[in-house]
Amino acid sequence: MQRISRAVATAVLLASLAATGCAENKSEAVSPTVMPTPSPSPQVPLTPQVAQKAFGTYITDEDVARAAEDERLALTWTSDGQSLLTAAEFRKAAFDGDPVRRFSYAKPKLYVPKLKPDGYPQWFVASVTRFVQGKPKSNRTVLMAFILRNPSDRWHVTMTTLLAPKVKEPKILIDPEGYAEALGTDETSVLIRPRDVGGIQATIAAEGGGSVAAKVMRPSPVTTGYYQQTKRAKKKAKEKDLTLQVVYTATPYPYFALRTERGGGLVLYSLFRNTSLVAKDPSTPKPEIPSEAEHLLEGTVEGNEIDTTAALHFAAYDPPRAKNSKPQPRAVLIADDGAIVKAATPPPKKS
Repeated sequence: MQRISRAVATAVLLASLAATGCAENKSEAVSPTVMPTPSPSPQVPLTPQVAQKAFGTYITDEDVARAAEDERLALTWTSDGQSLLTAAEFRKAAFDGDPVRRFSYAKPKLYVPKLKPDGYPQWFVASVTRFVQGKPKSNRTVLMAFILRNPSDRWHVTMTTLLAPKVKEPKILIDPEGYAEALGTDETSVLIRPRDVGGIQATIAAEGGGSVAAKVMRPSPVTTGYYQQTKRAKKKAKEKDLTLQVVYTATPYPYFALRTERGGGLVLYSLFRNTSLVAKDPSTPKPEIPSEAEHLLEGTVEGNEIDTTAALHFAAYDPPRAKNSKPQPRAVLIADDGAIVKAATPPPKKS
């Protein structure tokens, strides 16, 4: 992926308040993924009733798969990043000797955009309180994006993310017929174009609170917090004569944006976090396998390097662009979820 300099990233961001960037090899340019855009094809119109049925079918089928601890069956109801996270969860449960989590759901709020009735993909977002069965105090609000890619396909959950504790969910604008409004990729009525929200977050994670991107997005555990985590992890690795590299990048998966009341937007999207831990000196002990990646490896490090990829799902509130010289509120991350989904220990490179 093409790398861009901090100077170019700064210039682009100042010009449009929406850019991607990197900082001295700390991050790669984050290219935008594509918002689901319907293409002509006959289809059953997406309605709130259709969404309600799809949601009900999913939670029933999901529980059947989890109760049977059937990873393959569970994966038939997911796609994209959610498939990676589901597979990783099943493998971790098997590795630890624990049962796979099963969920119970309250009544959902369904945000169904009015899409063209003759196009695909179709999509909608659900906001629902979810409980881990057997854990009565485990209730969390989860935002779930569902997608139907073609007439012969089934509905899949493409991403889920957990609303941060004590955070109020933005109110989605609903018209008299019960439909939400989908925002376009280049919508300019909001502070950050929906396609660029992930890039802004990745830039702050790479550069910290001093980044120009921080002018349009608030500090949080998953923005400036990621930056601080990386600094600490790099220092700890250096003390062991190891080199750690952390890079946040875009994914090829779809993202979803809905109009909120008072002109803002709710944007659901995903990022990858790629890490590489290397012992460059042959005399240095090989790096230890991180506990959160043990279930994805065989338990040995063949070479002097451990690479991991985490799939991360987020939701952000994107405020309306201020008018008449009024103070401009910043975007804020309101939901996150994710885990390491891939790990590898490459063999030593031949000199």
